[in-house]
Amino acid sequence: MTTKIADVIVPEVFNPYVVQRTMELSALVQSGIIENTAEFDRLASQAAKTVNMPFWNDLTGEDEVLTDQNALTPGKITSGQDEAVILRRGRAWGANDLAANLAGDDPMRAIGDLVAAFWARRLQSTLLSTLAGVFASASMAGNLHDISGQTGDAAVISASTFVDAVQKLGDAKEALSGILMHSATEAKLAKDNLIQTVRPADGSPEVRTYMGKRVIVDDGCPAADGVYTTYIFGPGAIALGNGNPVGFVATETARDSLAGEDYLINRKTLILHPRGVRWVGTAAGVSPTNAELATGTNWNRVYENKAIRIVAFKHKLA
Repeated sequence: MTTKIADVIVPEVFNPYVVQRTMELSALVQSGIIENTAEFDRLASQAAKTVNMPFWNDLTGEDEVLTDQNALTPGKITSGQDEAVILRRGRAWGANDLAANLAGDDPMRAIGDLVAAFWARRLQSTLLSTLAGVFASASMAGNLHDISGQTGDAAVISASTFVDAVQKLGDAKEALSGILMHSATEAKLAKDNLIQTVRPADGSPEVRTYMGKRVIVDDGCPAADGVYTTYIFGPGAIALGNGNPVGFVATETARDSLAGEDYLINRKTLILHPRGVRWVGTAAGVSPTNAELATGTNWNRVYENKAIRIVAFKHKLA
């Protein structure tokens, strides 16, 4: 008798393991850029296409001089509404893709690690599509620093032009702590001896930094005609929710007895939301595709610019 996928995969155990491993494998999660909270897990579990998140705006107006002649003028607090879209994704694999891993001493862990690594890559790809859409929105112009149209060194990423990009957040710039860049950008900065390697005191793996901010490399970052986009983030800029709606089947196995094929099906219900930028689009299906996430008209800024902990920096390398 041979080992089948159903013999080693227990859905109730497998799915939480994959969710946890996906977050462990994601550099964006480990850097703090993507933040998973119980509240967003709850929101992602709702039976809806989008979730509304009202918020209070900051207090405005000038203070008044106290006098015994006139009463103070009451001010008011206003509210706004952020809105996140729930993403529903899935993937199925045949036994032939996973068969080599069934010989291991812990086949469920071997398969789980492969599936988790797949979702970690897809999480990053989905985020890049979202960022493309967010910064294609006219409302986000205040968080975009574009020097690609300049001439000479003024168009090139450097310590000086990077400082200008960070300055887009003004006195809130100290909140920026991580950078997502194309490998060609990282290579250029490394040649300029501007990339540093830091070994954390807790003994965890070394991390690369630039201008004191953690570097994450992904060739999914926009690059065309010599123009590259680098994203600079603050902690928790992207909210992550791993949902488990009622009746949702996250993991299941199946077998085609006639064909002798085993199948593993994995599904995700999640929120991956840039805080303060509202989803205003309407997906063609039950959930938006990456192409729809990358469409600028589907997003609108609702927080003030400095409260959105993301800056897009468009530049050249030479």
